[in-house]
Amino acid sequence: MDYAFTSRRDPPQPGRGGPLVRLSRTPAPVTAAVALVLCLPYDALSYARVDDVKPPAPSLFGAACRTAVRGSQVVAYCHNPYVDTDRVRLHVQCARWWDIGTDSAPVDTAPALTVRLTGRCWKEVRLVWISHQKER
Repeated sequence: MDYAFTSRRDPPQPGRGGPLVRLSRTPAPVTAAVALVLCLPYDALSYARVDDVKPPAPSLFGAACRTAVRGSQVVAYCHNPYVDTDRVRLHVQCARWWDIGTDSAPVDTAPALTVRLTGRCWKEVRLVWISHQKER
């Protein structure tokens, strides 16, 4: 027996393996690779650099109000330190079920202006609050 052609450096033979057989003649592997890249999850893709743009500061709005309750009488003072006019209303909720609560008429509080709002119940006062609305 001649063992001269059994080394690993033998020339490749058709159907026996080797570098020529490893290269595929069909586009299937390339198509599969492209499909995998295109099907990556969205989070796995790189992002374009975005500058840190801060949103514009919200415009300041709203009068500062102080309320005082003395017996059945309510007084509120509202001062508007901002540029926009604030329309304020005083709301009074009375403690007794038969005592009707009141809502004052809206008062426009112009910039740098202080307004006085009053309200009352027949008996005790349960709750007082001020509502604010931007002028249209």
